[in-house]
Order: sequence, then C-alpha cells, then structure tokens
Amino acid sequence: MKRFLAVLMAALVLSAVSGPAAAQEKRVLTLDDCLRLALERNPFYLAAREREGGAKAQLNEAASRFFPSLNAQGMNTLSEKPIELVFPSLIPDQPPQRIKVDFTRNYQMTMALTVPIFTGGRLLAAYRQADYNLGATRESIRQSRQETIFNVKQGFYGYLLAKQFVEVAEEASALAEGHYSTVKSLFEVGMASKFDLLRSEVEVANLKPQLIRARNGLAVAELGLKSVLGLDLAESVEFRGELTFVPQDPNVEEAVALALIQRPDLAQLQFQRRMAGEVLKLARANGLPTLAVAGSYNYWADQFKFTKGVWTNYYAVNLVLTIPIFNGFAASAQVGQSKALIRELELTQKGMTEMVKFEVRQAVLNYTQAREALLSQEKNVEQAREAVRIAELNYKEGLATNLDVSGTQVALSQARTNHSQALYDCAVALAQLEKAVGSGSRETEN
Repeated sequence: MKRFLAVLMAALVLSAVSGPAAAQEKRVLTLDDCLRLALERNPFYLAAREREGGAKAQLNEAASRFFPSLNAQGMNTLSEKPIELVFPSLIPDQPPQRIKVDFTRNYQMTMALTVPIFTGGRLLAAYRQADYNLGATRESIRQSRQETIFNVKQGFYGYLLAKQFVEVAEEASALAEGHYSTVKSLFEVGMASKFDLLRSEVEVANLKPQLIRARNGLAVAELGLKSVLGLDLAESVEFRGELTFVPQDPNVEEAVALALIQRPDLAQLQFQRRMAGEVLKLARANGLPTLAVAGSYNYWADQFKFTKGVWTNYYAVNLVLTIPIFNGFAASAQVGQSKALIRELELTQKGMTEMVKFEVRQAVLNYTQAREALLSQEKNVEQAREAVRIAELNYKEGLATNLDVSGTQVALSQARTNHSQALYDCAVALAQLEKAVGSGSRETEN
C-alpha cells in the first residue's frame, strides 16, 4: 500500500511539472522563420519544384536519341502458309510439278541494332527544345518561389495588422469602461446626469461587437498564414514581429530596367520563343530524308530445344534511306502552326513587357502613397491619446461633456487604426515592389 501511494505521488508530481510545460510549449515564428518554412512545406511551391525533374527527364530522353538503339525480339510462329513453287513438267502432256517450300522457322530470336546517321536536324532540334523547356521550367519555379514569398509576407503583415486591430479594440473598450466607471461614480454623488450614464453604458456595449470582430479577424488571419506555410491549422503557433517602417526611395526607371532583366515570366517567354523556333526546325525537317544503319542477328529453329544442330543463325546489315514523298501536306501545316506560335509569343512578350512596366510603376506609386499617409499619422496617435486624457480630466472637473470624451476616444481609435493600416500598406507595397521587380528575399535564396 505504501509503495502504491509513493508511485501515485510521484506520478502526480511528474504530471504537475510536465503538464504545464507541455501545455505552454508553442512554436514561435518570425518573418524569416515563416519564409524558410513556406519554402520547405508550401504544397504549391513544392509541386512547382517537382516540374524540374520532369523537364530534366525530357532532356535526357532527347539526348538518348543520339545513341544507337539495340532491341531483342523473340517470335513463335503459330500459323503459316508455305510458299508453293510450280515447275513445268519435263514430260509432254503432264501437269506441272507443285512443290511446297517453307523458308521460315517456328521459333526465331533477333537482336536488332539501329544507328542514326542523318535525321535532317530532328535530333538536335528536339534536344534544344528540351533544353529550353528546362530553362522555362526553372523560371516558372522561380516565379512560384517569389509568389510564395510575397504571399507569406502579405499574410504575416496581415496577421500583425489584425493583432493591432485587436489591441485598438481592446483599448477602446477599456477606455469606454473606464469612462463609464467615472460617470457612474459622479452620478452616484449627483455630479452626472442619468443621460450621461446611459450614454456611456451604451458606448461600452457598442464596442463589444467591434472587439469580437477584431478577434475573429485575427483568428482568420492566423489560419490563412498557417495555410500558406503548410502547417496544420490546429497547431499552436505564435507569430512574433512588429509592423515597422523602413524608409525607401525607389527609382522608377532603375526599377523598371531591373524588372525587365529579372522577371521570371519574361524569361519564360524568351525560352518559349526559342522552343517555338526549334519546333519550326522540326516541322521543316519532316520533309527531309533520313539515313540510318540497321543491323540484325538472328537465330531460328523449328523446335524449342537448346541442343546442338537445332538452331541456325544469320545476320544482315542494311543502309536505310527514307525519303518522304507525300504526307498529305502535313509538313507544311506543321510549319504554318509553328510560325503562328512564334508570332503569338512575340506579341505576348511585347504585352508582358508593358504589363511589367505598369506593375513596377504602380508598386512605386502605392509605396509612395502609403509612405505619405504614414508620415501624416506619425504624431496623430500621441496627440489623440493626449486629447483623451485631457477630455477625461475636464469631464471630472465639469469642463467637458460626455460627448467630448466619447469623441476623443473615437478619434484615438481611428488614429491608431489609420497608423496601423499605413504601416501595413508600406510593408505590403515594398513586398509588391520586390515581386514586381523580380527579386526575392535574400534571406531565403538558395
């Protein structure tokens, strides 16, 4: 019994020590941690990376066509009709002699070798096409990487903004409750009216839905960020960071010039244009002759027995020339399709270039607007907070009305909201500018 009690007490002590520690264990993630985690676990980015393996396999397949091909084949003849030879009779008025001759065997094993000599440029064009496809695939992966980085930054900054909105709502609710307590105290001693008491009580009640919406917005922002990071939505995570302002002075022309060099979507179009050029070469090569060396080594027998004298062998080496004469105008149709594709890509590239210029200029304008809005709100929060303090003191002294206090509290909430929104807009605008220029996060570059 004593031993059982000792074991029970030890278990209780262990659970008391380890229980709170396990409950308090929570993953803490900064912005850099989120960027690294997203590039490791985001399913859409990982799916994009898998395309590189397929493109490399296509390149290897195109390279394999330069090498000779060697194939083995086994054949069993199930039914055959022997050749019948007719010989005229040497005796007058006698019917001709008919002799059946079987030149085949029931079993045959063949080893066939084919060596391409001239293909009209088909093999080289196919290899270059696969190589350009690999380059385009890598650029698409880089584009997916940049989009993932931008989504993480936008989600992280959105979470911080939602967190600040909760703080604003909590502060507004606390100020309203504090003012209600002041009005109630003054009402009890006859220094405040029943109207002021009811109005302050209504203000407290009206702010509760705002606080509920803010907390719900924070929960939604947290779930969205977890989704981008590839985390389990039920996992306990703490995102740690602050919305800060880092002054930047982007030059529009330099940013546009850099974007035209770095944007992965423009690079993809360049590779696709080169691929279309190789497709045109392939289409033209379909009308050219091909030359190859083909050889075969054969064993055949009438019985499937591996005994001496049963199997005989022979071989043949051939020079095979294939000249396309008429293919229903398929080659000219393929050439026409390739030329149309090249013109389409040229126009697409022209439109994409103009769109990139627009995106860069738009991102710079958005950042400039957000920066100016932030600078106009820097001192506004402190002034609004001081106004609340003065209004509260004046109300206690009878120098301000209840409406004055409520107005200053609303102004403080609006000032804090505007300031937080301006910080968020600046941070997101910089992230948009990075994405528009085509540069990724230096901390996450491979």
